[in-house]
Amino acid sequence: MPTTVAHRRYSRGLPIVTHEEFDIDMGNGKIVTCTLTNSAAAVDMWIFQTCRVREDVVGLDVEWRPFGENNPVATLQLCVRRRCLVFQLLHSSHIPFSLLEFLRDPSLTFVGVGVYDDGVKLLNDYGLEVYRTVDLGKLAMSKLRLTHYPGLKFLALQVLSVDIVKPKNVTLSRWDNRWLTPAQVQYASVDAIASYEIGKTLRAWEVQSDA
Repeated sequence: MPTTVAHRRYSRGLPIVTHEEFDIDMGNGKIVTCTLTNSAAAVDMWIFQTCRVREDVVGLDVEWRPFGENNPVATLQLCVRRRCLVFQLLHSSHIPFSLLEFLRDPSLTFVGVGVYDDGVKLLNDYGLEVYRTVDLGKLAMSKLRLTHYPGLKFLALQVLSVDIVKPKNVTLSRWDNRWLTPAQVQYASVDAIASYEIGKTLRAWEVQSDA
């Protein structure tokens, strides 16, 4: 069961908090550092630091306010290795060019359960194009010979031997709030982290993109 084990806040010129960091324990010996922010500058730094080591797969997920029609994406979650980003798009002054380039990089494969639909919503809501996506549900059906389309919780248990917890009260919480709770950060991070780990294990970069 994943747990938040540490929490730190960072400021660039007090009293403005540019980002917060959480250590997420996946319960399998891996601790991932999650950066929560609505700052374009903090996103620039996360992408710069992440891209210093080349990677093939990026875990991707989004959250938005439940209930009501056409609510825009509130948070974008990305994970590479042991680094996760939760970017509060809804509360950012602008979208950094580095993120546009990162999502359009043809050498990166963005993975998740239902990731193609997430990419479509990002494009419709913010003009963010995710160039190459691979749906982990479809990939797992092919590689693991499943007879049903699996959810992320099922895949995490089958592929990673990790039992992720997805509390209903967090699933249906206010993702459009300016200040997210630690439980929300944990929930959002775990989805992206698990997607990355499953994508690496199933070698998602070797298959054709959904798009």
